[in-house]
Amino acid sequence: MAADSEPESEVFEITDFTTASEWERFISKVEEVLNDWKLIGNSVGKPLEKGIFTSGTWEEKSDEISFADFKFSVTHHYLVQESTDKEAKDEVLEDVIPQPMQDLLCMNNDFPPRAHCLVRWYGLREFVVIAPAANNDAVLSESKCNLLLSSVSIALGNTGCQVPLFVQIHHKWRRMYVGECQGPGVRTDFEMVHLRKVPNQYTHLSGLLDIFKSKIGCPLTPLPPVNIAIRFTYVLQDWQQYFWPQQPPDIDALVGGEVGGLEFGKLPFGACEDPISELHLATTWPHLTEGIIVDNDVYSDLDPMQAPHWSVRVRKADNPQCLLGDFVTEFFKICRRKESTDEILGRSTFEEEGREIADITHALSKLTEPAPVPIHKLSVSNMVHTAKKKIRKHRGVEESPLNNDVLNTILLFLFPDAASEKPLDGTSSTDNSNPPLESEEYNLYNQFKSAPSDSLTYKLALCLCMINFYHGGLKGVAHLWQEFVLEMRFRWENNFLIPGLASGPPDLRCCLLHQKLQMLNCCIERKKARDEGRKTSPSDNVTNTYSGDAGKSGDQLGPDNLRETDKDKGEVGKSWDSWSDSEEEFFECLSDTEELKGNGQESGKKGGPKEMASLKPEGRLHQHGKLTLLHNGEPLYIPVTQEPAPMTEDLLEEQSEVLAKLGTSAEGAHLRARMQSACLLSDMESFKAANPGCFLEDFVRWYSPRDYIEEEVVDEKGNMVLKGELSARMKIPSNMWVEAWETAKPIPARRQRRLFDDTREAEKVLHYLAVQKPADLARHLLPCVIHAAVLKVKEEESLENISSVKKIIKQIISHSSKVLHFPNPEDKKLEEIIHQITNVEAIIARARSLKAKFGTEKCEQEEEKEDLERFVSCLLEQPEVLVVGAGRGHAGRIIHKLFVNAQRAATMTPAEEELKRMGPPEEKRQNLAADFPPPAGRELILRTAVPRPAPYSRALPQRMYSVLTKEDFRLAGQLM
Repeated sequence: MAADSEPESEVFEITDFTTASEWERFISKVEEVLNDWKLIGNSVGKPLEKGIFTSGTWEEKSDEISFADFKFSVTHHYLVQESTDKEAKDEVLEDVIPQPMQDLLCMNNDFPPRAHCLVRWYGLREFVVIAPAANNDAVLSESKCNLLLSSVSIALGNTGCQVPLFVQIHHKWRRMYVGECQGPGVRTDFEMVHLRKVPNQYTHLSGLLDIFKSKIGCPLTPLPPVNIAIRFTYVLQDWQQYFWPQQPPDIDALVGGEVGGLEFGKLPFGACEDPISELHLATTWPHLTEGIIVDNDVYSDLDPMQAPHWSVRVRKADNPQCLLGDFVTEFFKICRRKESTDEILGRSTFEEEGREIADITHALSKLTEPAPVPIHKLSVSNMVHTAKKKIRKHRGVEESPLNNDVLNTILLFLFPDAASEKPLDGTSSTDNSNPPLESEEYNLYNQFKSAPSDSLTYKLALCLCMINFYHGGLKGVAHLWQEFVLEMRFRWENNFLIPGLASGPPDLRCCLLHQKLQMLNCCIERKKARDEGRKTSPSDNVTNTYSGDAGKSGDQLGPDNLRETDKDKGEVGKSWDSWSDSEEEFFECLSDTEELKGNGQESGKKGGPKEMASLKPEGRLHQHGKLTLLHNGEPLYIPVTQEPAPMTEDLLEEQSEVLAKLGTSAEGAHLRARMQSACLLSDMESFKAANPGCFLEDFVRWYSPRDYIEEEVVDEKGNMVLKGELSARMKIPSNMWVEAWETAKPIPARRQRRLFDDTREAEKVLHYLAVQKPADLARHLLPCVIHAAVLKVKEEESLENISSVKKIIKQIISHSSKVLHFPNPEDKKLEEIIHQITNVEAIIARARSLKAKFGTEKCEQEEEKEDLERFVSCLLEQPEVLVVGAGRGHAGRIIHKLFVNAQRAATMTPAEEELKRMGPPEEKRQNLAADFPPPAGRELILRTAVPRPAPYSRALPQRMYSVLTKEDFRLAGQLM
């Protein structure tokens, strides 16, 4: 046993040479990716069409592989093309070089304006790139580079893939690639040289030809001719000042407060600097042969004026300062401020003097004082006298953020009735500069939830925008808002309607601030009608009769504001003349029983028609056309009624919350119904007062005709008669209509409790306005500012007619309408909208800059003008535009002149020197060379097809691309 166990104690190691190494696993992963993407075998495509690299669609797909713990990304770039017939492919599979090698000699797509660098350098339609996955990783050592190349070569051989495969080496900013492409019996290597300093012998064509021929090493003595494509790029940076048409705003005039220099209500537009920074002219010689031209270190035939092809691209200035964008952006910044108006301006200017606060009897005496008599003539000084009086208490006039001239001009712009003898009626007055009321531009406020473009709210937003930008920033905004609130109170106290607001209840399609101002206008209108009615009334006997109930009724004010009008015609009822401004001069119908006892009010509670018939009719507006009372045949009279109360959206939300909190219990539902039927009860009381002895059926026939059903029946005598009855919903037990009818007393509208208390509502609105911080104000008015900015952009675009801009504006409108309809839009989404508006402004500014530079307006011939305008619009939308006629075309002559002017300015050459150009041809040529600066970039492509390495080898494509700039030299060669 001991002998058997002895071998077990020895260690026996087995080396498994079949285990794959990291290198082999890496090759396997590359092959796996190539197979997954179906890049194996020969894929013969159509010959490349001219310009397809720019106009076609490029796509890419990526995957990730790793070599040990070093991660690489593999990306397949390819031009999307229609697939060719499989049968045709199979026929030519045998003796054909791979498609990428054929593309090397194709001259249809040299120097594409927008493409991957490998497409530009090698003219490939399809290739795969292996690069380090992390941006800061790089393949720097020669051994690692060779290891990757050998991996690529093995993977291509194993899979039969004929798509070129590149490896990115060195740091990514250098864009250094080496690669390989294999086919049946052929192989080509892609190599690259990248230097910081250009060797002198390679700055011209002859030196590059030498290096190309030496690399080919062709054994044939007469070398086949080399095809050459050359592009020189000239950069124009020195734009002359007069080429930029934008006039900056006259800030001195604006700050100085000159009325002529102030254009409140107008938004600025345009770029303060030229939005086009450079013009790049590419002069191309697409098909040259060695020996036709001379280009060496002594002499060159490559005159840009003689180049057969010219193409131009413009470089846009990075983030040019645009006035409209700055205006809106600066206004948006206010939304993020936290300060209140008092914190910005010091102590509250709304405070009354100490003695006025201390003397409580002074405040209480306002209840019994008569209403102030309206002044006959409004002026700017009248409007702001209250504000100035209070402001002076806390700060000197010279310390005010806004000087008087600017402030008065703004107030006069906002309140044009201040300059007239009589106040306006408060309705919107359209301006000639505003779009028609039914137009799409005008109705944008509906989509943006802003305000109509001729409204006071809209004008206020524009004024605050300008104040914020030019006149004191946030302090100026707070000052103007303070003056505005004081003006609102002044108008409320003096019964002056607010101009620039549509009459009627608040428009819920507008912003909340606009609704509040409309509500205040409703209150002023209500109070004004009541005060005027009191003046015209012969006596105030009714007022005296019920003055004792002031305390009771004052505690039961309603929440809304309405005029008393006919339900059908909307005419103002005369019976409002008994209402006055004082709180004791309106009525609470439930407290008026003592005087009304003699008129049968007690019996009216029972609803008995006989008792009610003895009442004297009151509050009649006019007789209904055909209807008569059912029980006695008396004519049915339409009563004077109270209107439903107008509501702003925040009041509606509050009411909805209150109603929702009542719950679903029977008691809650009953209370909810009672709250909602206040207007119905008021109308029933008015109807009973106007039609003594009426029934619920009579009221329903007038108020809701569809709930009274009439049908023909045969009576006892055999005659056809009409018989009517209430609808099924009116006969439901405990019906609210029946209950309200039994509760209602015959009280005319003038003696009912008001459904709406204008005094209370006006004070609520004024308080709401007074407590608004500048940030809250900016939030309210930002939709108006965006609305104004979109209108301005549309107006400016219509002058230029740029199709791409039209599409962007539609997108802005669509985006804004979605964002601004939310109560509190996100700042990020608002910033996106403002950024889009700024982009459109920059595009329009670029269009104007190019039109001015190319003088489209100066063209006398219509055909030339159209060509130039088309050329300018293409420059805006396309990466590179071909100049028709090259240097001899109309656009080419203008470009030449631009370069000549720039060169003259650079060398300070006087215009008289131009006469030299009229000399002999040799002298003219020397002068012409000075028309252009040295080329900023030189690109050359050398191609040929030669047999190598032996004379009997198949002739295969050879290609070398070179680019020379001031601090960069690159050779991208491909040799079979």
